[in-house]
Amino acid sequence: MLDVKRLRVLRAVAEHGTFKDAAEALSYSQPRISQQIAALEREAGTTLVERGPKGVRLTDAGRALVEHSEGILARVAAAEAELEAIAGLRGGRLRLATFPTAGATLVPLAIANFSKRHPAVELSLIEAEPEEALPRLKEGELDIAMVFEYDVLPSATYEPSYDGLELKYLLDDPFYVALPLDHPLADRGAVRLADLSTEAWAGSSCGGTCGEMHLATCRAAGFEPRMGFTSDDYNVVQGLVAAGVAISLLPELSLCNLREDIVIKPIAPDTPNRRVMAATLAGGFRSPAMNAMLDILGEVADEYVAESQPLTLTAS
Repeated sequence: MLDVKRLRVLRAVAEHGTFKDAAEALSYSQPRISQQIAALEREAGTTLVERGPKGVRLTDAGRALVEHSEGILARVAAAEAELEAIAGLRGGRLRLATFPTAGATLVPLAIANFSKRHPAVELSLIEAEPEEALPRLKEGELDIAMVFEYDVLPSATYEPSYDGLELKYLLDDPFYVALPLDHPLADRGAVRLADLSTEAWAGSSCGGTCGEMHLATCRAAGFEPRMGFTSDDYNVVQGLVAAGVAISLLPELSLCNLREDIVIKPIAPDTPNRRVMAATLAGGFRSPAMNAMLDILGEVADEYVAESQPLTLTAS
């Protein structure tokens, strides 16, 4: 019978390419990695790894076993989570992932509320964009992932897809135009994107959905934006806007850390928007802790919407 811990070792070797790097990732010694692989090869009755001076290479059997191990380890993780949840909310763990702007606004409040109500549950949080978090959610490494969808992008755009997941809607996160203080349109009540067609823009890399949203929004307004600067850090983007070298689109969740030397304007007539959601595996075991956190995320999102003061959408 194959040992689950050794399957984890084989997957780490496949991912990192050397015994040394796999040992560092798992906090093992390098000899222990070698011993675990040798033992797994005896269990499998075949060679799984070919060792060479520049690293290791999986054999056909090794690759096949790694592919099967993904599902095996996910099911083991689900079984462990279910056993931990037998005691309900008097123990167990909850593993979360969030994208940065939700991590700066909604998620800390949800964690604080959860910890007050259920202090015995161990919480962990990583920061990850949906593209990174969803594979880990599907592999059983996470319990809940904060994700989003843009209104202007078709569902086929998202890779990995939301297939096999259950999505809990939390709120709409509208986008605004960020302008320098001395911009000619800075005194407008609202701004039409078509009036900004000749500007230099700052935004996320166009290789991801954030960048694709930016392009699609401007194209819908009738022009191709001149993306002079790219950054996935909204603080960097705000700095570029403040310096007067670019303008940008910013989601409302990012405005909690707003500079005083830029102007934020609503977009008319159609406001770009993203739907913020909490993702879990569809049809899988859902622990009491997961249900409790989903409820609390909903409460926090409702409070955020009730307390937010949206900018008036009246074009000048």
